[in-house]
Amino acid sequence: MKYNARYLTRAALIAALYTSLCYLQNALIPGSANWAIQFRAAEAMCVLAFFTPAAIPGLTIGCFAYNVSFAGALPLDFLVGSAATFLSVAALRLAQKWRIGNYPLLSMLMPAIFNGILIGWELSVYVGGGFLLNCVYVFIGEAAVLLSLGTALYYAIKGRKLAQLLYG
Repeated sequence: MKYNARYLTRAALIAALYTSLCYLQNALIPGSANWAIQFRAAEAMCVLAFFTPAAIPGLTIGCFAYNVSFAGALPLDFLVGSAATFLSVAALRLAQKWRIGNYPLLSMLMPAIFNGILIGWELSVYVGGGFLLNCVYVFIGEAAVLLSLGTALYYAIKGRKLAQLLYG
């Protein structure tokens, strides 16, 4: 893929927005964007990968930037959290044509699957609680975000044809 200024600008804006939303959420509801049971609203932005490939590096860098700069983040999360985001958004983009009716359910669940496994493992290393239980907690929080806020964002962009306007 050819990386031009427009692509890099989109990726940078997505990264900045993701990081900013995580900080805003933690300011409004402390701790809600961290730990096992979380509802990180910025994860709804994963749906941007349906509309632009710049969302893949943008969300990955945004997640990394938040995890590195947030004082409560665990050191392993810099790598594992960013890898989970990269893999989940790349898989979401690859699986976008698989639909149930007109809804890309499998794609919407990719972030929950990857984050559930990788972050579930990471939490097992840091805080214990059992790998499977941590996977389930992370999966539930991630799936809740994508199936609610992510779906709303997806249909808002798609329904109003904003994808053409924003990502032309």
